[in-house]
Amino acid sequence: MSRTGRAGRGVLLGSAGTLAAGTLIVGALAAPVASAQDSRGPHLDKEARGAAIAAAAAEKQGINWQKCAADWGLPDGIECGWVTVPVDYAKPHGKQIKLAVDRAVSTGTAEERQGSLIYNPGGPGGSGLRFPTRVTNKNPLWQKTSKAYDFVGFEPRGVGHSAPISCVDPQEFVKAPKADPVPDSEADKLAQRKLAAEYADGCAERSGDMLPHMTTPNTARDLDVIRAAVGDKKLNYLGVSYGTYLGAVYGTLFPDHVRRMLVDSVVNPSRQKVWYQANLDQDVAFQVRWDDWTTWVAQRDDTFHLGATKAEVQAGWEKLRATAKKSPLGGVVGPNELISFFQSAPYYDSAWVPTAQVWSKYAAGDTQALIDAASPDPSDTKGNASEENGNAVYTAVECADAKWPTNWRTWDRDNTRLHRDNPFMTWANAWMNLPCATWSGKQHNPVEVGTGKGLPTVLMVQSTHDAATPYPGAVELHKRFKGSRLITEKDAGSHGVTGLVNPCINDRVDTYLLTGKVDDKDVTCTPHATPKP
Repeated sequence: MSRTGRAGRGVLLGSAGTLAAGTLIVGALAAPVASAQDSRGPHLDKEARGAAIAAAAAEKQGINWQKCAADWGLPDGIECGWVTVPVDYAKPHGKQIKLAVDRAVSTGTAEERQGSLIYNPGGPGGSGLRFPTRVTNKNPLWQKTSKAYDFVGFEPRGVGHSAPISCVDPQEFVKAPKADPVPDSEADKLAQRKLAAEYADGCAERSGDMLPHMTTPNTARDLDVIRAAVGDKKLNYLGVSYGTYLGAVYGTLFPDHVRRMLVDSVVNPSRQKVWYQANLDQDVAFQVRWDDWTTWVAQRDDTFHLGATKAEVQAGWEKLRATAKKSPLGGVVGPNELISFFQSAPYYDSAWVPTAQVWSKYAAGDTQALIDAASPDPSDTKGNASEENGNAVYTAVECADAKWPTNWRTWDRDNTRLHRDNPFMTWANAWMNLPCATWSGKQHNPVEVGTGKGLPTVLMVQSTHDAATPYPGAVELHKRFKGSRLITEKDAGSHGVTGLVNPCINDRVDTYLLTGKVDDKDVTCTPHATPKP
């Protein structure tokens, strides 16, 4: 799946301690523990029992909030800390890892404060540590909410500072140009299959001990431990992109631990979709949004001079792609690197203008702007390590969450068929996920997402043309979470709707987070403003 929540390489949607005390174990098991297993009576499964033990320990220990380390790159006004979780919840007193967390405290009065709002930006593999900057930067969309909540971010297991995993040397990972993802021959496919298998082997060699535990359900258990550590009896949560799937799994495993849950740009939670079919669906949605963007570019030919019709703009893209394939721009930008750069336009409306401007400069003879935008920076070792880490986590989570086809003929058939009408992203996405076909770590069955006892109203926000998380995903989760409300942004497609100015959505988000109230029925909003050059 394109690394949801973040554009990146190819098709993209870097110390242990022990917490154990016998008295805590007894207390945790004696207390009412929320879990999808509760309906089965007192015989909680090992992982639910382990999650209860870890949460009880975290509640007692709390978080030692301190000034953030300088190399974390966070501004003054944000505090940082650690939360300890077991690697394997079936063995809660076994190996432990520490998760990085941060916060900006609520800006309102003590009477206005409602707790913490915990955030996940997507990925899988995205860091949430920038979330509290919405408070320190005084983001106008979040000023009301920040009076009521501490804004809490975290880096999920395997990400960033939280026991990071790796699959390949980061400097090797970013080397360019890479092969054109669209194969011209069976030999091209064989070469890509070899690279994918080598990548899977690299994950096992560099991070094998963590791989069986890099799952969405474990991250949901981690989220519950963080909830306990910040001192909240119930979770207030904002999840975007893959973060919506994390929320869906959390809501299923811990239904009566939820107080408020807002999910934005929703992953389809169906077990039939997670994750192989979800990626195929995404390829179609990316093509739709790519066509939206090229149409928009054509309508502004007097500004960009890239073609007066969608067909002319598409022809220009194909010419650019062919040129870069024959002779990579600057020696480093081939078709793969072009896709990595241009895919930001189908992802985010905020990228429409800058992407078109860079392409326009290229068409006018300034090739360096495109080379600079689309090529890696070998000197940025920290950024390259982060990029490699994010890709490793993405792969590890998706490969471990579900069983994938192992027969190459299935992949070849499905992607060949899809590519005919959806050429922008299909093959790049296929190679991105192909390591899961030869994955040596355990592959689990996805959680059956649904409504458990005590789940409150969940609010969902979704645009109809979202490329990374197609609209049917929101409809599916809406059906599964009874009593939920869906706000649809019609004829729009930017990924991550709650960060955009659209009063029809913004006001309802504030009302829900501050009061828990929603409309009596689902709401359809007109789109936010179209980008202007």
